[in-house]
Amino acid sequence: MAMNTYAEVFPPGEFLKDELEARNWSQTEFAEIIGRPVRLINEIIAGKRAITPETAIQLSASLGTSAELWMNLESQFQLSKVGSPDTLIERKAKLYEKFPVREIIRRGWVPGSDDLELLEQQFLQFYGISSVEETPRLAHAAKKSTYGEVPSILQQSWLFRVKHVASSFVLPKFSPDALRRQLTGIRALQTDPAELRHIPKLLNEAGVRFVLVEALPGSKIDGACLWLSDTQPVIAMSSRLDRIDNFWFVLRHEIEHVLLEHGKEEPMLDEDIGESESEREEEKMANQAASQFGVSDEELNGYMARVNPYFFARDRVVGFAARLNVHPGIVIGRLHKALEKRNQPDSYKFLRDYLVKVRQFVAPSAPSDGWGNVFPVR
Repeated sequence: MAMNTYAEVFPPGEFLKDELEARNWSQTEFAEIIGRPVRLINEIIAGKRAITPETAIQLSASLGTSAELWMNLESQFQLSKVGSPDTLIERKAKLYEKFPVREIIRRGWVPGSDDLELLEQQFLQFYGISSVEETPRLAHAAKKSTYGEVPSILQQSWLFRVKHVASSFVLPKFSPDALRRQLTGIRALQTDPAELRHIPKLLNEAGVRFVLVEALPGSKIDGACLWLSDTQPVIAMSSRLDRIDNFWFVLRHEIEHVLLEHGKEEPMLDEDIGESESEREEEKMANQAASQFGVSDEELNGYMARVNPYFFARDRVVGFAARLNVHPGIVIGRLHKALEKRNQPDSYKFLRDYLVKVRQFVAPSAPSDGWGNVFPVR
C-alpha cells in the first residue's frame, strides 16, 4: 500500500483555539488583549475568516510567536482548499515553455485552438514529433541523425516552416549539372534588382526549391540549405537583412551548399552569414564561392590599389560596377567588408544609398511566407 505523504492541513483558528486553552484565556479576554472585536476571534476560530497580515502581527505579539507562522498557516490552509494543481495549466505552460507558441499561431503556421488537446496535436504535427517531451530534429528524408550544435527552437521552427512550404509543390529531379549551367544566367541578373524575379524560375528548372520565409524575431537566420530527400534540395532565405549585397551573398552561399551536397545529414543553417569567420569547412567553401560571385578578390584588390582605399568617389564606384556588370550595391558591400578588415573607421557609412532593398522584387515570383502573408501549405 502506498504511504500518504501529505499531512492534513487544519484551519489556523484551531491552532489559535489551542493557544487560548493553554493559557486559560477566553475569546472575550483575548479580544480585549489585542483590541479587536470578539466576533473576529470567534470567526477565525470557526474558520470563517482569514488571518490578515495585521491580525498575524497582533497574534504574534500576544502569543509570543512570529507573524510568519500565522501567515504560513493561513496560506497552507487556503491552498489546501483549492485542491491538486491544474494539470491543464501545467501542460499548457510546458507547451509555451518548449515552443514559441504565440508567435507561431500569430504567423498562421498552426491554426491555434482553445482546446489544449487539439493545440498540442497541432504543434506535434508541425514539428513531426509524437510527444511534447521530444526535441524536434530536422534532417533530410533519409532521417540521418548526425547533428552538430543544435539550433535554437526559434531556428528549428523556421526550418520546419521552410520544409512545409517547400513540400507544397513539385519540381523536376535535381540536376547538379543543370544548376551549374544556370549560374551563368543567375550571374547575369546582378545588374538590376528587378531582375531578381527570375531567380526562383532558374533554380526550379534545375530541380532546386527556392522559398522565402520571414525569420522569427531573435532567430538571426539569413538562409539555409536542406533536403526533402536525397534528390530534393531546398534553398531558403529569410531576407532578414533586406539589402542587395546580402541577398546575393546568401543566395550564392546556399547554391554552393547544394552543389556540394551539404545539409543532407543536418540542415546547413546560416546565422549572420558573412558577418563572421566560420571554422566549419563547409561554411568556408560556401563563403568563398559567394564572395567571388559578383566581384572577385582579384578585381576588388586591383580596384582598391588604383583608387585611394579610404575615399571612393560615387562615379568611380558606379563605373567599376558597370565594367563588372553588377549593381553598385554589390560593389559597395564588398568594399565595406574589405575596409572593415583594414580596421577603417566608419567603413559602413559611405554610399549606403546603393544598398537597395530587393525582397519586393523576388517575393512575388517565389513561395513566400511572412511579412503579412501566410503561404497556403497543403
